[in-house]
Amino acid sequence: MTVTTRPQAVRTTGPVSPRARVLYLGGLGRSGTTVLERVLGQLPGVVTAGELVHLWQRGVLDDETCGCGTPFSACPFWTEVGRRAFGGWDRALAERMVALHDRVDRTRHVPLLLVPALLGGRRAELAEYVRTSVALHEAVSATAGGAVVIDSSKHSSLAFVLRTSGDLDLRVVHVVRDSRGVAYSWTKEVQRPEASGGSLMTRYSPTRSSVLWTGHNLLFALLRRLGTPVRLLRYEDFVAAPGPVLDGLAAFAGLPGSGDVVEGDTVELAPSHTVAGNPMRFRTGRISLRRDDAWRTRLPRGRRRLVTALTAPLLLRYGYLRRDAR
Repeated sequence: MTVTTRPQAVRTTGPVSPRARVLYLGGLGRSGTTVLERVLGQLPGVVTAGELVHLWQRGVLDDETCGCGTPFSACPFWTEVGRRAFGGWDRALAERMVALHDRVDRTRHVPLLLVPALLGGRRAELAEYVRTSVALHEAVSATAGGAVVIDSSKHSSLAFVLRTSGDLDLRVVHVVRDSRGVAYSWTKEVQRPEASGGSLMTRYSPTRSSVLWTGHNLLFALLRRLGTPVRLLRYEDFVAAPGPVLDGLAAFAGLPGSGDVVEGDTVELAPSHTVAGNPMRFRTGRISLRRDDAWRTRLPRGRRRLVTALTAPLLLRYGYLRRDAR
C-alpha cells in the first residue's frame, strides 16, 4: 500500500500530547453513538476512528470499506496508521488479535479484569492485547497530528481493558437511549453496505436487547465508580440540544469548544475514516439531528410492555419513566 497526498477529513490543533487521548463512546449499539461520533468528528482537534474493536477482522482481514469510501487496504490514512504502529498491517497479527479478543475482551471477562490475579495464564495475553491496542490508538492520534481519538467501539469490556494501561488518557462517554427505542432498532433489518454479499447487521429479540442494555449500562456505571472519567449522556438530550451538549463534550475531552459546528439542529458532515459502525458513517453533507421515536408506534404493545418491565429500574434512573420523558 502506498500513502498518497489525498486530503483527509481530519482537522487538528495544538501540540502532540505525551499520552494519546481517547474519547471512548460506550453503551449498547443502536443508542445513537454513530451520529454522535460523526458530529464530534467535525470538531477541530479530533479524529474519528469508528469501532476499533472490529478493525482487525473487518478492516485488516476482510478489507471492508472505510468511511471515506475506499477499501481499508487502499485507504491512505489507515495505511499510515499501520506503518506507524506495526510497520504495516500483518495478517498474522490481525488473526492473533481476533483470537486474543475472545480470550480477554468479552463482557464475561470483566470480573477477571477487576481482579487480575484471577486471570492466571491469561495475564500475559491481556498484556499483549493491551499493548497492541494502545499502539493502535497512539498511531491513529499521531497520524492525525496528535488529535483526540474518537473510538466508538461501545463495548464495555474494551473500556475495562483499556483502563488497565497507563499509556492512554482514557475518557468515556456513556451513551444511553430509551431501552424501548433500542429494542425496536435491534429488530429491524439493516444492510451492511461495506461488506460483500449484502450481509445484514446483527438482530436481537426485545428480551435479548433488554438484558444487554441493562448489563452494559451497569458496567459503565461501575467503570465510573472505579475512577475512570465517565460522562453520562442521553441520546435524547443530545438531539434536543446538540450545541450545548457538544460544548460539554468538547470540555470533557479537553478541547477548546465546539465553535459553529452545529447550527440549530443541523450539521455539515465531512468524510471520515471509520473502520466499522452503523451505515450512517458513510453519510456526508448537511443533515438535521432529529429524535427517532418510531418505536412508540411500531414496536408492538406487548413487546413495549415486556421491555419496560425488564429494564424498569434503569429506565427510572435515567428519567425515561417521567410523564414528560417524551
